[in-house]
Formats: sequence, C-alpha cells, structure tokens
Amino acid sequence: MMDDNDMLRLGRRGQLTANVTFLMLKGAGYAALVVLVIWLGIAFLGWFGATFLPEDSRFTPDPINRSDVVIEVSDSRVA
Repeated sequence: MMDDNDMLRLGRRGQLTANVTFLMLKGAGYAALVVLVIWLGIAFLGWFGATFLPEDSRFTPDPINRSDVVIEVSDSRVA
C-alpha cells in the first residue's frame, strides 16, 4: 500500500514534479507581488508630486547640482 492520498495516481516522481512546479509558481507570484508594490509606490509618488506640489517646484534648480562640477586635468605630456 503506497499512499492513500494520491488521488491523481501520479506516483512519487509525478508528485515531486508537481511540488517543485507549485513552489516555483509560488515564488514567481511573490516576485510579481513585490514588483507590483514597488511600481504602485513609484506611481503614487509621481501622482502625489504632480497633484500636491506647487508648480514652481518643478522648475527650480537642484540644490546640489553635481553635473556642473568641472574637473580640470593638466596633461604634463603636452610640450
């Protein structure tokens, strides 16, 4: 007498395949849920910024503008 709970009569290898497949789909569902929550968070922040922040705040310069930094390098090889 093998297993009385094997209603589908899959056998041991079929049960293992079904369990592994279920666990992979469960993990993919969790990953999709995490990505969806992150996407909804970013969408909420975009909506909040577009709705409740004043219009002038979009056009003000960045207080720490690192793109304006110019590094001058002197090349000693040039005569």
